Amino acid sequence: MINIQQLGKEFRTDSVITKALNGINLEIESGEFVSIMGPSGCGKSTLLSILGMLDSPSNGQYQFIDESIEKFSESQLAALRKQHLGFVFQSFNLIDELTVYENVELPLKYQGVNKDVRQQRVTQILEKVDIAHRAAHFPQQLSGGQQQRVAVARALVINPKLILADEPTGNLDSKNSLEVMSMLQQLNQEGATIVMVTHSEEDAEYGSRIIRLHDGQIVSDQAAQKVQEMQYAS
Repeated sequence: MINIQQLGKEFRTDSVITKALNGINLEIESGEFVSIMGPSGCGKSTLLSILGMLDSPSNGQYQFIDESIEKFSESQLAALRKQHLGFVFQSFNLIDELTVYENVELPLKYQGVNKDVRQQRVTQILEKVDIAHRAAHFPQQLSGGQQQRVAVARALVINPKLILADEPTGNLDSKNSLEVMSMLQQLNQEGATIVMVTHSEEDAEYGSRIIRLHDGQIVSDQAAQKVQEMQYAS
């Protein structure tokens, strides 16, 4: 699904050049759950932004579904995002003036999906993430865990090829964190491809693979400990 070769990203000011990413080589197959870890400032959020086509690399190659996209125009990237990518953010990024139903429906409106199909898909997704009973509520009437469920539903409603999660439990307590991570793991087991940035070692272990960054470079890329233990046991 994703193939990155010698990817780099620089941020420039008048007197300083900062290399956020330097020589990143990475392949992600369809159906994987990849956790990206590293200290603050290591480049993990920059990498996620590039994977999500919200930012462009300074150099290198990025192939998404066998198509090189590093030179795509913003309109081309926007079309890919709307069709193939679902985003889950730490801060939920829900629109306070819209109900749960309307927040989840919004990506389908952007795609021009007709009302009947929108209603069917939104209802199915809300039931899938166990938040249908709150469809008429507004985000501020929900707990943090419930808001994140709505955010996941919004990401899923377009049937994305790739879900990108940026610290999805960063604003949640331990109980709600467990529920959200279990939900993401279940979605992956049902076939969703997930790339998640996290500071949490515990959350990272829900993935099948953990990539660690330091100073803009990949320093390790290995199966998660739970996966290794299962392979050893078998």
